[in-house]
Amino acid sequence: NWCPSCATVLANEQVIDGKCWRCQNEVTETFLEQWFFRITDYAEELLKDIEKLEHWPERVKTMQRNWIGKSHGVEIFFKVKETGKIIPTFTTRPDTLYSVTFIVIAPEHPLVLDLVKGTKHEKETFETIKKIKQQTREERTTAEGKDKIGCFLGKHAINPVNGEEVPIYLANFILMDYGTGIVMADAHDQRDFEFARKYKIPLKFVISPDGKPIDANKAEAAYTEDGILFNSGKFSGMKNREAIEPISEWMEKEKIGKRTVNYKIRDWLISRQRYWGTPIPIIYCEKCGVVPVPYDELPVKLPKPEKCKFTGQGNPLETCKEFVEAKCPKCNGKAKRETDTMDTFVDSSWYFLRYCSPKFENGPFDKEIAEYWMPVDQYIGGIEHAILHLLYARFFTKALRDLGLATVDEPFARLLTQGMVIKDGAKMSKSLGNVVDPAEISEKYGPDTARLFILFAALPEKELDWSDKGVNGSFRFLNKVYNLISDNLYNISLKHYDEHKLNDKDKYVISKMHLTIKKVTEHFERFEFSLAIGKIMEYVDVLQKYKDKSKEVFGEAIKNLALMMLPFTPHLSEELWHMAKAEGFASLQKWPIYDENKIDKMAEAIAMLAENTRKDIIEILKLAKIEKPKKIALFVADEWKYDFMEKLKAEMKKTRNEGEITKALINSDLKVYGNEISKLVT
Repeated sequence: NWCPSCATVLANEQVIDGKCWRCQNEVTETFLEQWFFRITDYAEELLKDIEKLEHWPERVKTMQRNWIGKSHGVEIFFKVKETGKIIPTFTTRPDTLYSVTFIVIAPEHPLVLDLVKGTKHEKETFETIKKIKQQTREERTTAEGKDKIGCFLGKHAINPVNGEEVPIYLANFILMDYGTGIVMADAHDQRDFEFARKYKIPLKFVISPDGKPIDANKAEAAYTEDGILFNSGKFSGMKNREAIEPISEWMEKEKIGKRTVNYKIRDWLISRQRYWGTPIPIIYCEKCGVVPVPYDELPVKLPKPEKCKFTGQGNPLETCKEFVEAKCPKCNGKAKRETDTMDTFVDSSWYFLRYCSPKFENGPFDKEIAEYWMPVDQYIGGIEHAILHLLYARFFTKALRDLGLATVDEPFARLLTQGMVIKDGAKMSKSLGNVVDPAEISEKYGPDTARLFILFAALPEKELDWSDKGVNGSFRFLNKVYNLISDNLYNISLKHYDEHKLNDKDKYVISKMHLTIKKVTEHFERFEFSLAIGKIMEYVDVLQKYKDKSKEVFGEAIKNLALMMLPFTPHLSEELWHMAKAEGFASLQKWPIYDENKIDKMAEAIAMLAENTRKDIIEILKLAKIEKPKKIALFVADEWKYDFMEKLKAEMKKTRNEGEITKALINSDLKVYGNEISKLVT
């Protein structure tokens, strides 16, 4: 994969929807000799160990499974009629083998040039390949609806199960990195069907709902449903899915195919044609060939920038004579140094291990210290690296383990993928010119306001829609908190309250304090920061309405408020701590602990009832357009109706059938109210 804009090659993982992951420009293809890491050797372990990642988002795990792309199938040996050469094709559907009417091969496959060399089809083939190269990977692999491009290669293959002669075609929808890059084609695949219709290739079915033969040449679409096999030799009459295993076993016995496991993932291309990057430690000698740089000469360092020519074309390192010219470590003769540098993802695949011992000089990291610290307890990163950095880091960790340098299998125990920041309907980015300068917000409102707004506006894994009004709202709330303490300094005492002297309002505030600590702690541990801040805001409203305060209760409530706000607004929290005359720094205190026994559910319910009643009254006054009522009368339901509601809720957990609920309630001690119960339930 070649990015003309970045003037470098890219790994498959770095091509997103046919575009470069870094610059978003279209990617083309070219033939180059490059360096790879053999990540395919770890494909099965990378797939299997996804099960160990209990605290990773399912979406990321699914993306990695799909990228590794394990599939069980059969490699079938077709013989080229004209040359006698055996070409292996991979399929997951050996049940359709008897319906094969042509073979399709990827345009990148080296066999293509061998098949057409010196034939009348050579010119058309090159022109077709050139046309396909202009398509993106996405355009080529979209299953249905896209135009199928290909050409006949002038050769035929022999179907090993029935001896039928079938033509070999080149096709744009076949990729070199799937299976063998050669696929048998039939009328039971829609892409194959569309290609055959365009190039007038005969088709035939071998599956039908009842096993009775049907003519594919009269069909308008591929038959992709399951059914019964027909015209399939000794397997006719079998259900097609049940026939897959017997057909596979028979082909192995007849030595015309073999069961195999295929992976979509390909080896990791690490070569880059850039100045910035870690030099690949290889030397080329005409006498000795490819020679690795000796261990004691590592690391290979980049030359100073001024010694290279940066023209925007080609690799700048090739222009530095003193870097390129080297001596062969084996024969001491003249040699050339590799000028490609490693992909920067190589560095980010193990930097977390270096963090464990950043000053260690006898190796990349201290193994014993890394054993203590690893794996990383909590990793936070963007979803865009689900099959880039995260997959590479997993592979690197396993490879280092096998080299005896590490002891863990997986690098990151927990993963949180944060969302994007959206402004004016687009992703916030420098390239779009819609960024918000944190310094401007900090200068106008202070850094705590920016922090609070960002954390309150959305859950970390969701998109955050930037709003200047939201910033103002966060600023007003922080002023509200500050004024709450500054206006009540005389009401704050840090002595412990006497439980025997508490009134109902004191008990409610204490209950609310412990409930808030509990909820904020739970939300915090789940990274639900916006929900935690919401609970703190509710708590502040309660403290604002706390009249006839107990100084001791209010003092404890304010201390815990400062501590709960500390992760969100550290500057304000320290100020509140200081204003309350608490000792030391808030940031050096332990996180507040809640007491479940202090949470008074009845007090919470009474407070909620009072608040809801107050809101209802205000709403009724608005509707009635009454500004200053002389008197407000509240009508309270009969006492039995409260008992009725409790019993009703209990019955509704068992059933939603009106008749059964009514019968259960009438048979209770409320039967005297039978007529009313029937009406209420209905």
